[in-house]
Amino acid sequence: MDETQHPIQQTSTKIAWHSQWFQVREDGVKLPDGTDGIYNVLEMRDSVFIVPVLTDGRIVLIRNYRYTLGEWVWELPAGGIEAGQTPEEAARDELLQEVGGVAENMRFLLKANTMNGIGNHHANFYLATNVELQQPEHEQMEFIHVHPMLANEAYTIAINGQMNDAISITALLLARQHIEGA
Repeated sequence: MDETQHPIQQTSTKIAWHSQWFQVREDGVKLPDGTDGIYNVLEMRDSVFIVPVLTDGRIVLIRNYRYTLGEWVWELPAGGIEAGQTPEEAARDELLQEVGGVAENMRFLLKANTMNGIGNHHANFYLATNVELQQPEHEQMEFIHVHPMLANEAYTIAINGQMNDAISITALLLARQHIEGA
């Protein structure tokens, strides 16, 4: 198949369902053999994931209660990019909101697709260095515990199965080369 061509053609589109965080778009499509079909796309604003490194070299992880899973999970500070915000502005806001962090330096690492087969979401990964902690500003539905720890402890949590958030694992391991190379 010629990769310069788009094998699926959109013939119609409508919003099937929406909330304040995401929506489901229902597209009518035509396949290369002429068959008509439906493709549902989860549309979601892009987000940021931040690896905070304190001035003493410790990394800040969070324990976040996730209602959808019914459990506390290890994660990195993260959140959606609001309309009119740059990814870096969102990263700085989420760092302050979730862990009370203010970073001297914010380094963009990578932008990646997170749900190729079902949606259009991208995660923007940042490394925040020389972070100083203040009082977090959690939202009403956020139940977060802040855990500064040695870098090796954070990496161990990420690779031994204690952390099960794939995007946080990716961000932490991506940042590792920059942290250890510093």
